[in-house]
Amino acid sequence: MKTLYLVRHAKSSWAIEDIADKDRPLKGRGIRDAHLISRYLGETINQPMNIQLSSSSAKRALHTAFIFAQNFGIPAGEIRVVDALYHCDWKQIQDEVRQTDDEVDFLFLFAHNPGITEYVNKITNAGIKNVPTTGVVGIGYQSNRWLALPAEGKCMLFEYPKRFK
Repeated sequence: MKTLYLVRHAKSSWAIEDIADKDRPLKGRGIRDAHLISRYLGETINQPMNIQLSSSSAKRALHTAFIFAQNFGIPAGEIRVVDALYHCDWKQIQDEVRQTDDEVDFLFLFAHNPGITEYVNKITNAGIKNVPTTGVVGIGYQSNRWLALPAEGKCMLFEYPKRFK
């Protein structure tokens, strides 16, 4: 079985004027929320050795991935930075998922909306209207190969910071 965790980047800051969208940093709330959710997941799921973290190249997504890596005990240098995940649609997410090495059982993708919410609703019957910032959706697939994933997956988890506050 393969499991995909789609993570929407944490809350970003708009405080810096004249900064490119791709360069927006996390705000304090976003940093706290990323720690909250990643610690929860670290305690909830069994983390195998065969876990991969892949992130959009946008600073807000990459910094969210850094926080998850820190709380999972994964070196930050192991995070794959994927330009195609920046403002991607659901098909680009699917392309990235299917390119994953079959030795990986748990794949975490750090990306953006609307692509994440679109993907969840195309692949599962979860009917999620919006994956909020630092929201995580876990999708299970009955497959041993990422390239051969079935058209449908099962939504096994949907968590976001407001559920813990």
